[in-house]
Amino acid sequence: MLRKANFVLTPYINSSNLRATYQILNTVVPYVLLWILAIQAQSISLWLLPPIIVLLVLFSLRCFSLMHDCGHNSLFRSKSANRIIGFLLGVINAIPQYGWSRDHAYHHKTNGDWERYRGVADFLSTEEFSQLDPFHQRLYEVLRHPLMAIPGGFFYLVIKPRLILSLGVYDFIHHIFTDLKQGSELKLAPMLSAHQSKYWQSSAEFWDLLLNNIFVVSSWIILSSLWGFELFWSLYSMVIICSATIFIWIFFVQHIFEGAYAHKTEGWDYISGAVKGSSYLKLPAILRWFSADIGYHNIHHLSERIPNYHLAACHRENSHLLSDVKILRMTDLFDCAQFILWDADSNRLVSIASFRQAAEARATALAK
Repeated sequence: MLRKANFVLTPYINSSNLRATYQILNTVVPYVLLWILAIQAQSISLWLLPPIIVLLVLFSLRCFSLMHDCGHNSLFRSKSANRIIGFLLGVINAIPQYGWSRDHAYHHKTNGDWERYRGVADFLSTEEFSQLDPFHQRLYEVLRHPLMAIPGGFFYLVIKPRLILSLGVYDFIHHIFTDLKQGSELKLAPMLSAHQSKYWQSSAEFWDLLLNNIFVVSSWIILSSLWGFELFWSLYSMVIICSATIFIWIFFVQHIFEGAYAHKTEGWDYISGAVKGSSYLKLPAILRWFSADIGYHNIHHLSERIPNYHLAACHRENSHLLSDVKILRMTDLFDCAQFILWDADSNRLVSIASFRQAAEARATALAK
């Protein structure tokens, strides 16, 4: 069995502020300039917009990828620099970075342990799926179709953070009035710290969520006023939907595929989860750049502190230990999308079709 000590990782856990700053500049500056260009181009001809929108989508994807590195404190040397830049990159894609990074850290901690973490779309076990009625089985299958990432991406970025804040604030106000009725003094800061919200896990996460919403909604209002509501939201929606769909798909094929390591908690192994529970996603050079080399996902899971600009070199250094790694391309997405059930008995992912065939075979055998 492979151990972490078998891999050469330490030399690559070396963040560079210079390289990180260069990456931020060559991503954020073109993204802003492309928005200005899009507004100017639409006044000349709408036919000029499609290539600009494609570039906006790709740069939005890269902003998300760099935000992801900041969440692992790997892009810059300084934790505070990662925190500040990560927050600003989160504003660009309308996602609160602190809460997202906490959830993502849990994914890293439990990858391949399907009793604790159920993948990108909260997949069911075969036992749980068998207990659903036919309507809900079909609904489950439809909701996890790759094309559902299109409306799902818009909801995830544009609607969900605003909804979570609204529900959380309502819950907090109800908590305050309950305390006041019990004779407590009105002290907002201590009350917020003491309040156990189901919408955020700490006061730091609340403030990140609140500030993200303030920045994001304010930018929506300002840009809608400057450029016109219809124009801004037409462009913004296309960019957000497409970029969100791409990074959901990328995340999907990096963990959901035939033969993926999908173990019960008992006997689960972190290294196996990293090497066999993540794919090596081979992307064209241009997508490698825009995704900040996240296709080298096995290496990333072996050590999330390796910055994106060292992943390729680290992968080459350790390639002799990665011979069993699943190699995929984006064109494999729809093949991978069938493996949306977890069979706890065999510790593997299975398709609904194969599960039903197995169930029918068992029923036939019992009937004889």
